[in-house]
Amino acid sequence: MKLLNTKTKNNVLLSMMKIINRERDNIIAANKKDLDAFSKNDQALYDRLIVDEAKINGMINAIEEVKNQEDPVAQIISSTTLDSGLKIENKSAPFGTIMIIYESRPDVTIEAAVLAFKANNKILLKGGKEAINSNLILEKCWHEALTENNLSKEWIKLLHLQREETQEFLKNPPEKIDLIVPRGGERLIKFVKDHSSCAVLISGRGNNFLYVAKTADWLKTVKVIINAKTDKISGCNALDKVLIDKAIPDYEKKVKELQTILKKLEVDLVVDEKISNILPDENKIDAQDIWYEEFLAMKLLIAEVANEDIAIDMINNYSGGHSAAILTEDAKQAEKFMQQVDSAAVYHNASTRFTDGGQMGVGAELAISTDKLHHRGPLGLKQLVTNKYYIFGDGHIRTNI
Repeated sequence: MKLLNTKTKNNVLLSMMKIINRERDNIIAANKKDLDAFSKNDQALYDRLIVDEAKINGMINAIEEVKNQEDPVAQIISSTTLDSGLKIENKSAPFGTIMIIYESRPDVTIEAAVLAFKANNKILLKGGKEAINSNLILEKCWHEALTENNLSKEWIKLLHLQREETQEFLKNPPEKIDLIVPRGGERLIKFVKDHSSCAVLISGRGNNFLYVAKTADWLKTVKVIINAKTDKISGCNALDKVLIDKAIPDYEKKVKELQTILKKLEVDLVVDEKISNILPDENKIDAQDIWYEEFLAMKLLIAEVANEDIAIDMINNYSGGHSAAILTEDAKQAEKFMQQVDSAAVYHNASTRFTDGGQMGVGAELAISTDKLHHRGPLGLKQLVTNKYYIFGDGHIRTNI
């Protein structure tokens, strides 16, 4: 796809904001068809599927946010003139074609497309069948905005593929794809990695941990745990595991207090052998696989640890590498934890719910990457470009010395 100037791209986004606002009722009506056809057995997936007035406002705000951001294309990363007179510039450049595969969440059809388009990438959207009606009307809005500005509908395209067709598409794409981002659970990520023939940037599972150190302020701790666990269970930044240092003052009393508070909030608890001695009525861990599990439910695992080193080892072994937190009043201890825990986001005395593009000052995000190449954390506008070297000479040739 050709390079577009910033004004043209922003005009498309302006058109899109107006169109979505105009089509509010139709978007909500289309979404209702999806909601009516969806089984509520998976509450987290159902919550992600909902589009209401607030969600539409969020879509419009996301587009405006990206419109107001600096164009990330053709920015000079570095510039050097060698002794030979050869000038070398490293500039940001579009990836080309990005494909995103995602479950539920029709708002991804907006956020992924607006980011890819502003970064001058073509985007192929493969949403889940559970959101088909919502995604179709949102694609229609995008196409109207593109057409209104004399641009091809090919810039933003919704793929209508069944599972087997998607598998074949990934193995033998009919066009060049430069990057694939799977955004969903472990099964989806594994499916994409197993079948794709190009670069895959992993938007990994959550399975986020919080370590309560012996110097933790207990009021802060309880407040953070409640927020991280109950604020939004469908978020990949929600809390799943709490590791409590056995050396905290009034250990048993605090464990029981935490149980009482969480039970009132209807959080189901699973405990290890040692916590079970304090909370004998709670379900005990019956299989090691639970340590790797992202709950996406009102469910929390609580375990005892002897010290920070054990907590760090457990987090690095079991977590999804998404977000991890330490609650402590010891700044040096927090620094050690944050340096040694191998996660995209590490927190000191704060909820994991802040691992979000908007909350972290990035703006709209394509996903939260748990990969280390080419970027880890929120994939915002600046992360949807690669780089290209521009070399300027005057008849320069290389000679062997």
